[in-house]
This record gives sequence, structure tokens and C-alpha cells, in this order.
Amino acid sequence: MTDTTTPTPTTTPLTSIGVIGSGDIGSGLARLAVAAGLDVVVANSRGPESLAGLVEELGPRARAAAPREAAEAGDLVVLAVPLGAYAALPVDALADRVVLSTGNYYPHRDGRIAELDSLELATAELEQRLLPGALVVKAFNGILAHHIPALTGSTPRTALAVQGDDATAKARVMELVDLLGFEPVDAGSLAESWRTEPESGAYTPIYAADAAALAVDHLADPGAPVTAERLRELVAASHRADVAARQF
Repeated sequence: MTDTTTPTPTTTPLTSIGVIGSGDIGSGLARLAVAAGLDVVVANSRGPESLAGLVEELGPRARAAAPREAAEAGDLVVLAVPLGAYAALPVDALADRVVLSTGNYYPHRDGRIAELDSLELATAELEQRLLPGALVVKAFNGILAHHIPALTGSTPRTALAVQGDDATAKARVMELVDLLGFEPVDAGSLAESWRTEPESGAYTPIYAADAAALAVDHLADPGAPVTAERLRELVAASHRADVAARQF
């Protein structure tokens, strides 16, 4: 694994984030952000009124907005939407913004995408191409949604891979990962982000308490911490999946 960037500390601490996408990952990260003392602006494709319950649960640090406002709010933007939803994103508002992408390529949901099936691009590289001007960084894509609240603040601390091409943007995302209760691990560039994609060897099963039971009922698995040292080993040994054969 080769990493050509060196994350550099940011000078201003994170105080707020925008979150586009209110599914299990988006809402889960919003909850952790509020618990960490961050202000959160959350948006989805259905409109702010559909987020009333979530915002009430999150409390006074959170508010609902349209995607454009969430894209422009905060110190970075969490993007937790399917690839098919990228066409509706306010791309211009995301230009020059640090964008934490949590997504993966699932053909049954996203349709077949030739550049990904052929391995011409990793998913994060395609996302960067779809968001010209944004500073895309990958994180939280290699852990199941219900393992996020289960493993935050674990002992030992659970490590999460962070991948990106811009050193300052990567450092910003690593700061957020740390604030949310995880150990950030620099896992290379966007071109290497296949190392934490589905079937890679450094994907969600690594956080299972029981891998065999996870395959039977993944929601019943409570999760287990993965140390930074172990995650680095798994990322380095990861293999590139046969994406064209992926059915899920």
C-alpha cells in the first residue's frame, strides 16, 4: 500500500458538520456528532419536514435543511447517499468543501457502472469525478451501520480507515473520526480505496464479534473492536474484489 499524502493538522477545531442523507449511516453519524458537541445540519431528498423526528431526537444542536444548505454548512460535509443520488446533489455548493463519503457500490441498488465493474476506478475515484471541485475523503464505508454506535469509544479503541488525496482534507476527516470515538488510520489515496470496499478483506466482517454468526444474522452481531495495528495489517493484505461479479 502506497500513500503519497501526509495528513497535516488543521488549525481550527471542528465545531459543526453538514450531513446529506438520513439513513442508518447519516443519522447515526449525526447522533455521534451531537454527542461530541458538534452542531449538525441534516438534509435528505424528502425535505426538512421529513426530518422533524430525527431533529427532535438530536436536540438543539441539530436542525433540518435542504441539501444545498447542508452542503454549505459546517466545517465539512458527510455524504451518506447512494451513487444514484449523486445526480441530484448541489455539486456547485460542494466545490472546495471537504466531503466525507461513506458509500459503496452495490449493483443491485445502483445499477451496473462500467468504470467500477472494469476496475478502471475505485468507487471513491468515481465519486470524486462526480463531484468536481470537492475534496472527497472516504471513511465509515467499511463498517456496518449498527456497529458504529456499538463500537464508538470502545476499549481498545476501534480503528477506521480514512482515504483521500488531499492531505488537509484527510486530516480534517481524521479529526472527525477521532471526535466521534474511533481511531483514524490513514489508509492511502482514493485510488487505493478499493482496499476497504466490499469483499476486499478489510470490509465490514472484520468488525464482527462472530464472523459465522454475522453471515447468518448481521444485525444480531454486537461488533468487536479492531485496533489500529490490526487494521493496518488488514488494509495492507487486502485484495481487489471482482467487482463485475458482485450481485449485492
